[in-house]
This record gives sequence, C-alpha cells and structure tokens, in this order.
Amino acid sequence: MNAAIDLIKAIRTGRLGEVKALLDAGASAEIHDGRGDPGLPLGVACFMGHVEIVRELISRGAKVNAPDNAQPTSPLSMAIRGNRTDVVKTLIEMGAEVPPGMKTGLTDQEMMIARWRGRHYGATTAKADHASGEEQPVFEEIEMVRCYGTDTAVLDADMIRAAREMGKK
Repeated sequence: MNAAIDLIKAIRTGRLGEVKALLDAGASAEIHDGRGDPGLPLGVACFMGHVEIVRELISRGAKVNAPDNAQPTSPLSMAIRGNRTDVVKTLIEMGAEVPPGMKTGLTDQEMMIARWRGRHYGATTAKADHASGEEQPVFEEIEMVRCYGTDTAVLDADMIRAAREMGKK
C-alpha cells in the first residue's frame, strides 16, 4: 500500500492512532496535493475537524502557516471552510497568522484568548518540543453545562486582561 494514501484515509476517518503509526513508519506530514502545493494532510484534518490529528501533524512538521493564509488551501482557510471553529482556535494557538479582515468564525475574545494560550503555553514550539522528546502541553477544555453559584465572568475577565497585557509586550 501507499503510505501517503493510507495517511490521508486515516486522517479523513479520524483515526489518530493509525495516523501516529503511519507517521512513525515514515509517512510525511507534508504531502503535496494534486496541484503541487504542500500540506494536504493538515488541510484535510482541518477541514474534517480532527483537532488532535491537527496537533499531531503540526508536531511532526506540518506547516501551520501557508505563504498566504488567505489562499483557499491553507490550513486556516480549510478549517474556516469546514466551519470548524475548534480547529481555527487550535491553529491560532499553534501559531497560525490570521490575515487582516479574514472572517474566522471566532469572536474577538476567542481570538485573543487563542493567541494568549499559544504564547503562554508555548504551543508555537510544538515541532521543537516533539523533536527534543519533550511532552507537548495538554490543553484541557472545560465545558460547564450547569454550575450554580460559579462566577465564570471573573475568570474570563482575568484571561482577557492577561491576553491584553501580553499583546502590549
């Protein structure tokens, strides 16, 4: 079998374990598409909405930024076209540059927090961390359906203030 085709199939179906195994066996995280543009695996993962596969591919050398992130085949554009806001957040945390005026589907607050998380947790160094054998940071999403008596507005305000302070530096 062809490792590139197997990798794309595993990505499309969301099988993270198989993606890891194929990458460990030597499959490239930077396969060219039919037009010769690199980044097919990451583009497919972004469009399909597989956040963990996106993180794995970036940690294995897939480029989070295209020469122009506004082009339709860039990872960011693919996530936006697929309406995958979780992937858009992940890409921004991992260092994706958002072109001015690009509609991401995120609020200004979500954009600011994603950028802050990327800087604060060092997510933009995922490739270097993987190469050095260090563990990647784990991002925990907490969804609270019902939390009687918990004031999450204070927590949000603290995150926004910290993100603004980082933006000033």
